[in-house]
Amino acid sequence: MRIGVYLGDIDPTHGGGFTFQDDVFRALIELDSPGDHEIVVYCNADKDVLQTYRRPHLEFRPGYRRFRSKAERFLKIWLRDLAFFLNALHISGAFERRLREHRVDFMWFVTPEFAEPGIPFIYTVFDLQHRIQPWFPEVSEYGRWQHREKSYGDIIPRAFTVITGNEAGREELMRYYQLPPDRIALLPHPTPLFALRAPIGSNKDTLSKHGIPDQYIFYPAQFWPHKNHVGLLYAVKVLKDRDGMLIHVVLSGSDQGNLAHIKQVVGELGLAEQVHFVGFVSRDDLIALYRHAVALVYLTFFGPENLPPLEAFALGCPVIASNVPGAEQQLGDAALLVEGTNELDVADAIKSLYCEPDLRLSLAKRGRERAAQWTATDYVKAVIGVFDRFQLIRRCWLS
Repeated sequence: MRIGVYLGDIDPTHGGGFTFQDDVFRALIELDSPGDHEIVVYCNADKDVLQTYRRPHLEFRPGYRRFRSKAERFLKIWLRDLAFFLNALHISGAFERRLREHRVDFMWFVTPEFAEPGIPFIYTVFDLQHRIQPWFPEVSEYGRWQHREKSYGDIIPRAFTVITGNEAGREELMRYYQLPPDRIALLPHPTPLFALRAPIGSNKDTLSKHGIPDQYIFYPAQFWPHKNHVGLLYAVKVLKDRDGMLIHVVLSGSDQGNLAHIKQVVGELGLAEQVHFVGFVSRDDLIALYRHAVALVYLTFFGPENLPPLEAFALGCPVIASNVPGAEQQLGDAALLVEGTNELDVADAIKSLYCEPDLRLSLAKRGRERAAQWTATDYVKAVIGVFDRFQLIRRCWLS
């Protein structure tokens, strides 16, 4: 079959989404071949970025241009609502016409970004948090809830297979979209390749460059409300007031509208000397920050999976993570799971890693072992298995 793989926009500042895209496609590139299939990759990226992916068995095409202006977005919604009339007149959308021109039989949308293909497809769902926790502004403001719900409600029921990371994700798809279990593939997020392949040793100059002391806890996350930076700050305040421990915190990531609030809370709690904002950092700096940290403390409200704990596992950094649905399935016994809204619980976990070196070593060892269990190559091979399964169906009609 001719398989279209939809990558969409490639942007390193997108954080975990970019890491996932990058890993999947590097694994796809490194395969000797994708079996009986030909791969056409649709993406929007600079030529220099595309060059890192180029291989003989991959064909590259520009991605579907997303609607940018309010007028364009309104037009897109209006045209979607006219789908019945477009179907009656046999009028295809622009992306669907391109797929037919390129003789694509089957699509894989690697991330939740979607363009109407008009052909069978696999769809990847990262989370359904607009249904589970709709009160967060990042999934509710400015029509985001309605957009997500309309999109997922249209896309998920039509997918040949929907990919999610674990049993918690499967239960959510079945509960909220009544998807039959045999149309759900459980494929965990692979451990990021950059972490697995990081060279031995790391440059401690990263710490001096950012004015970071030798001992600190690390939280790499874009500044969204659901990341719960505030919960971490209150735990650090507890350690300062209750135990006299001055814990330094390093926060990296781009601002998604909540950074000013976090800085305000830092000031109100009197933690300005302990909290270090380093912004969006390079991968080399990210590796160094993981390797020299006492622990990753990842207190997100969202699940069922998250990438930074896997990065920390691969780089030997002990992990404290919020016990969201799916966390235990993803992280097992390689992390300390805490209630993210309970600053006493979080504070106790942080204190234990500062005071118990054997616990740190044990968690780091279990984390490395878990990180090696499921890679991007494993992930891509599993998806190719879905291609193979659909090929037995696709042979029943002409292109």
